[in-house]
Amino acid sequence: MSNEAASRIADSFAKQGLMGHLGARLGYVGRGELHIHLPMSPAVTQQHGYFHGGATSTIADSAGGYAALTMLDTEFEVLTVEYKINLLAPAAGDELEAVGTVIKPGRTLTICRLDVYSHSGDERKLVAAGQQTLIGIRQ
Repeated sequence: MSNEAASRIADSFAKQGLMGHLGARLGYVGRGELHIHLPMSPAVTQQHGYFHGGATSTIADSAGGYAALTMLDTEFEVLTVEYKINLLAPAAGDELEAVGTVIKPGRTLTICRLDVYSHSGDERKLVAAGQQTLIGIRQ
């Protein structure tokens, strides 16, 4: 992936108020795959001290959206049409890592796999999995 494309993704991510509010940051950015990291903080927990399912779902949605964007021409942006996520286990640990992976690129619709892992020290555990459909729109 070109530096220009990676820069485009980083600039767009920086404009997302919710990602900034949550404390999320970009990780790996590659063609068709993107990672978002979310550190544990009181702002992203639910009443039992786990990461909130809304925060988990939000970073998954954005990771998939940006993974799709890495495969589109620069005159396109993406919007989520739908997504489904299964919360597989309580999300506890030092941080979450959402991985968006394009499984079917398209001229109009793109399908992505969404996986979210919790990290506690050296342990990595799958805590959520889903699928997403995005539409490419001209800017």
